[in-house]
Amino acid sequence: MNMQPPSRYSANSTQMPVAFDRHEMSQILSVYGRMVAAGEWRDYGISNLCDMAVFSIFRRTAEHPIYRVEKDPRLRARQGMYSVVGMDGRILKRGHDLRTVLRVLERKLIRSVDLD
Repeated sequence: MNMQPPSRYSANSTQMPVAFDRHEMSQILSVYGRMVAAGEWRDYGISNLCDMAVFSIFRRTAEHPIYRVEKDPRLRARQGMYSVVGMDGRILKRGHDLRTVLRVLERKLIRSVDLD
């Protein structure tokens, strides 16, 4: 008899890990690329957990991310499944549309320019 250890994600399980799809990753990486080009961010990490997906953004390779973009499908019918969380754990923006939620990160890119 062939015995295998139980898998975290069994074939008949309805609980598969949550992940960002291709379109969502394109939107996130677009903002990330602009911020890397501006010299603000340098590293990222992706976590696909059983209840949520997290894209963590780091200023340097450090222990704590400065921002986290989270996708939590359980909140789809409530406040929206996308959120941007700051370093201190506060939710900076939450909503149903990822592009709208990511605008809070793009504001960090806008700087005043002295023309003198």
